[in-house]
Amino acid sequence: MSGVSRIWEKVNMMAEGGSRNCSKKSDDACGDACGEDSGRPLNMARLRCILRGLDFKALLFLFLLIPTCVLVIYVHGQKITYFLRPLWESPPKPFDERPHYYHENVSMENLCKLHGWGMREYPRRVYDAVLFSIEVDILKMRWKELYPYVTEFVLLESNSTFTGLPKPYLFSTVRDQFKFVEPRLTYGQVPGRFKRGENPFVEEAYQRYALDYLLKQAGIQDGDLLIMSDVDEIPSRHTINLLRWCDDIPPILHLRLKNYLYSFEFFLDNNSWRASILVYQSGKTRYAHYRQSDEILADAGWHCSFCFRRISEFIFKMKAYSHVDRVRFSHFLSPKRIQKVICKGADLFDMLPEEYTFKEIIGKMGPIPHSYSAVHLPAYLLEAADQYKFLLPGNCIRERESG
Repeated sequence: MSGVSRIWEKVNMMAEGGSRNCSKKSDDACGDACGEDSGRPLNMARLRCILRGLDFKALLFLFLLIPTCVLVIYVHGQKITYFLRPLWESPPKPFDERPHYYHENVSMENLCKLHGWGMREYPRRVYDAVLFSIEVDILKMRWKELYPYVTEFVLLESNSTFTGLPKPYLFSTVRDQFKFVEPRLTYGQVPGRFKRGENPFVEEAYQRYALDYLLKQAGIQDGDLLIMSDVDEIPSRHTINLLRWCDDIPPILHLRLKNYLYSFEFFLDNNSWRASILVYQSGKTRYAHYRQSDEILADAGWHCSFCFRRISEFIFKMKAYSHVDRVRFSHFLSPKRIQKVICKGADLFDMLPEEYTFKEIIGKMGPIPHSYSAVHLPAYLLEAADQYKFLLPGNCIRERESG
């Protein structure tokens, strides 16, 4: 910064009519070139005199510094704003945490009592409703987990992504893999609007609104339980069984899920909260994926984000989902880079953690630590371990081609 100070000093001196190298008071050699006659045209001698008065090293420093700063802001601007987030955004209101009690050898009556609820004479009906894109593997794991306690599985599929990209009706081509739910399946299709450049959350809201109508076609009634969550947000089966048997449960209850990234090898945190379960009310209940209540049930399942079998599926979702703005550079979609990021447990979008305090941001910076525990995971994941090897610890390599 001393070079910048010297430049400023020289500019001020020249503004007064001279410099240390060319002063009209002490340097006669510059004579006419730096004289008081400002009406004379700028000649080469005068130009050379001015250039001699500038510090070349300081100028070079400025010419390098300014482009470097611009480049850093362009490449890492998003990181800078995320890191400074605590300066202008406060954490949301904390949830009212409800402890979750469970053991396979404890009776349902005692479990309901531990939660402060009564016991019903018969269980509620349960509807599980999801929007489907390309998550074939995780959908099968979800439905296998929930199968014993779900009355009707409701699935809606569009031929458009949230970002307006065309996609096939994939579920209809793989439906044979889901014959075990066929007697209890309501499947619907909704045409996309294909409005490119529109905010992706608009298309997402449109598809969730269509899911409300499909639920009515599936026969949902007042008092039934409705699971609202994305395909990769999987409630545990004992959580659903508890809520269908217990009386006086909250009408809207969020589910706190264990947060995993890429596979069950990378445990991120316990902060997944968007999944919810509601006691259905005609004319009032709307399918949503945002905060609807202050009450949340602890340790209620798993959220496995970007848990795909193939690299092509990673690329598709990065371009298709609502946060497509995070793909800031084309090289983010490089298969080689994606594979490296998966095995390292780093962030696909090279972002900092989305937290509200500097302590939490700094604590989560860098790759996610590897975990080698495969305890308390969805049952079907272990029952069909040969099929789901890519989701188990120590198996980060993904398939490059579909098929």
